[in-house]
Amino acid sequence: MNETVSNSPSVLILTPMKNTARHLGTYFSALGRLDYPRSRLSLGILEGDSTDDTWTRLEEMADANRALFRRISLFRRNYGFAIPSNIPRWSVAHQYPRRVTLAKARNYLLSKALDDEDWVLWLDADIIEYPPDVLSQLLAFGKDIIEPDCVITPGGKSFDLNAWADKGRINIHDLRGLPSPQRIDAVGGTMLLVKADLHRDGLVFPPFAFGDRHPAIRDQNPFLPGGRAGEVETEGLGIMALAMGHQPWAAPDIEIIHAPE
Repeated sequence: MNETVSNSPSVLILTPMKNTARHLGTYFSALGRLDYPRSRLSLGILEGDSTDDTWTRLEEMADANRALFRRISLFRRNYGFAIPSNIPRWSVAHQYPRRVTLAKARNYLLSKALDDEDWVLWLDADIIEYPPDVLSQLLAFGKDIIEPDCVITPGGKSFDLNAWADKGRINIHDLRGLPSPQRIDAVGGTMLLVKADLHRDGLVFPPFAFGDRHPAIRDQNPFLPGGRAGEVETEGLGIMALAMGHQPWAAPDIEIIHAPE
């Protein structure tokens, strides 16, 4: 075996999916351009609550792309959560139950798919472009939790505002031009690299308001009912990591592109 390949960390790419049939072609095409040893990459996908043909297309695409990965694992689990079709998914009124459901889905996928991999790369289905060497770039920083800057337009403001510092007052685009990487408190999940042992040690996505006594949380979470403090899902994972003694980081000068909303 090539020494570079054998010494490369193994990575499990995890993606929760719902109504993502239209993105699957781009999703697998981008994965196919990754400049990383194929024998060191695994893929795990959880589909749930879709009203389109995501599952059928996902099975077809997985079969067609198995050669790209060490293994591909597909799972289904429905949570019975749906936002009315005339309301955008980022509607404030629906954010808390939506994020709770997504946290549960992420945790379920993690529990089912993680095997012996060294790292977990969380990747959203609607990320349409990223550097082929993005995984190698992120690993090279040597940080246990790190993410790039997710934008819709190259050079534009960050799309993933779940990644922040200073109680939500600083987003990743505010850190551009500074030496990489930069410390953050909360993380997003559009693309997030986590050392797998942190997950094995208990780092998960809280499906509840977590960290209401931690000094890094926002004074009031705009998405929590009753003006409560605490962070949920990806932001909650960031605060939990801090509480466990692990610093989240951002790489502001590495951009990934999100599909237009």
